[in-house]
Amino acid sequence: MEFNNKTAMVGTPCQILAATKINSYSEETGGSPIDIKIGLFCMENFSYTYLKMFLDEKKIDLKDVKEFRIENNMFKIFLTNGKEKDYTIAETDSFKRRNCEICVDFTSDLSDISVGSVGSPKGFSTLIIRTSKGKKIVEGAISENYISSEPITEKGKKLLEKIASKKKKENLNYITSRENISHPVLYERKVTDDIINELAIQSQFENLDKDVISEGACVLCGACEFVCPSDIIQINERKPVRKGNCPEDCHACYFACPRTFLSENIRSHDLNSKPLGDYLEILTAKSKNVTGQDGGVVTSILLYLLNKGLVDEVFVVGEEKKNPWKPIARLTNDTEEVLNAAGTKYSTVPVAFKALKSKNSS
Repeated sequence: MEFNNKTAMVGTPCQILAATKINSYSEETGGSPIDIKIGLFCMENFSYTYLKMFLDEKKIDLKDVKEFRIENNMFKIFLTNGKEKDYTIAETDSFKRRNCEICVDFTSDLSDISVGSVGSPKGFSTLIIRTSKGKKIVEGAISENYISSEPITEKGKKLLEKIASKKKKENLNYITSRENISHPVLYERKVTDDIINELAIQSQFENLDKDVISEGACVLCGACEFVCPSDIIQINERKPVRKGNCPEDCHACYFACPRTFLSENIRSHDLNSKPLGDYLEILTAKSKNVTGQDGGVVTSILLYLLNKGLVDEVFVVGEEKKNPWKPIARLTNDTEEVLNAAGTKYSTVPVAFKALKSKNSS
């Protein structure tokens, strides 16, 4: 498929991986207009439904929540009345998404730029520049006064490495335990590209369902729905379902899924020994025109990309009007909408590619 527009994507590690696979296997998937990938630091994502249940038990109405924040190993809830409620990370276990336990990527290793708060002082963000494209964007945003920056401190870098290493180690151990009881985690298996292609071209949605979805490994990124040429895959809050028969010789969804087999050319297994992945530079940064936690810097970079015409549209995460704090992905070229979407959403966006599907189907 030919795309005349360029899109900047902001996403979690699994969403960034899906975007990478879609474009790497463009002959099978049709590709995408995603040209720039901004990855977020992510220990795990939360289920909106179970988060709401947790808050209900604590007598907290989502309408009264001003901000969620994870700091100092605490899950902090800031209310509109000025009060603060703090809970241990262990208490978030009841609403943590279980498929996050098979993810070994904390800092979005496959992005052009990774952003998060770990390793930087409060009010600042940590920027990991991974590609020459990402470096050019950050340098431009600095020179045009969208953000300010300085090198990360050694203390901040060590903290970031410690947390990233912890996630890799614990989740690799969990993956091993799953595999030992015959619950496959395909994307961590070391297989050759020839074998990957041989298996993938024999696989359709029923195989994706068996290997990933029914195994509880689906991340609800929406990649399968996006690449389906017949529009028979649907995601509506829960796991992907098929509404019809797959076209003959179509394997798009299996190639696109971030939890099926991974080529070494897409994500090298040696990244498991590199806490922060491969990178060019790590900075501590602060937005010059947007307030917020990590969202301030991400938003400023998106504004720079739009204002300079480097992309035609960007992904933003907003909220559903009828459901406070329930995130929804949108595509926009409206800088006001980008500003309004600033801030961190800790609940997962179930259909990150749905907005892209709608845009390119219209």
